[in-house]
Amino acid sequence: MTENNENCETCTHQGTCPSRNSGEAVTCEVDPGSKIKHNIIIASGKGGVGKSTVSVNLARALLLDGFKVGILDADITGPNIPKLLGIEDRSLVLGEEGIRPADAGGIKAASMALVLSSPDSPVVWRGPMKMAAIKQFIQDVDWGELDFLIIDLPPGTSDEPLSVVQLIPDLAGAIIVTTPQEVSLLDSRKAVNMVKTMKLPVIGIIENMAGLMCPHCHQRIDIFQSGGGERMAEEMNVRFLGSIPIDPQVCSLGDAGQTFVEGDTPAADIFRLIVERLKNILR
Repeated sequence: MTENNENCETCTHQGTCPSRNSGEAVTCEVDPGSKIKHNIIIASGKGGVGKSTVSVNLARALLLDGFKVGILDADITGPNIPKLLGIEDRSLVLGEEGIRPADAGGIKAASMALVLSSPDSPVVWRGPMKMAAIKQFIQDVDWGELDFLIIDLPPGTSDEPLSVVQLIPDLAGAIIVTTPQEVSLLDSRKAVNMVKTMKLPVIGIIENMAGLMCPHCHQRIDIFQSGGGERMAEEMNVRFLGSIPIDPQVCSLGDAGQTFVEGDTPAADIFRLIVERLKNILR
């Protein structure tokens, strides 16, 4: 498809194209360069489920396993990845081969937060401007050769997910993050169906905040109920990758710009098992 939409009828993204659905022209000629082996979307239908935390810990775990990893923060108006990676003080700069991603201990990262003048600066943009920014991150950032590019999407099923699918036609698939309670599962089901509608593989579902071990009686407390993510996966015929329990260290480490996957806690142990399942799926 071109900017004047002359070739819409032969475009393979007719059902999901923001240009076709909105009447606005969006160039769709991006070639990610085939230097990235696996482009993976991390999505959720609802905010506050820990999607960005899953994204950065997945990136770190893959890096520790010897893979070349990048992470793209596609949440243009609420970019949190630099905070979680501890690189809030970095900036994206222009190099000979394009925009240089920031380095987070070996992880290549690009985010709107690395462009803003202040962490408190709002991005008050309409859809087309956000899509143009996502396109620039994909097309103009010099990602180099990567085994994995983790793409952290904003919550919901609107412009940004559609833009990423339009601009990266060779996506490996999507991981859906949810919490166990029904109010989260309701939106997560929509996210699964969005991915299926866009003809993308659903790699699997991760249930986050699945119970808390009481430090006194050592009994599990299901604050947000339990088992909802696994039941949803079974009902929707998609893989269930695992349940990550609530761990106070996850919050404190994230606020300090560190990842929990390197620790010695039940949450870290389970997350490493999830990463092993993901690698087996993508082999």
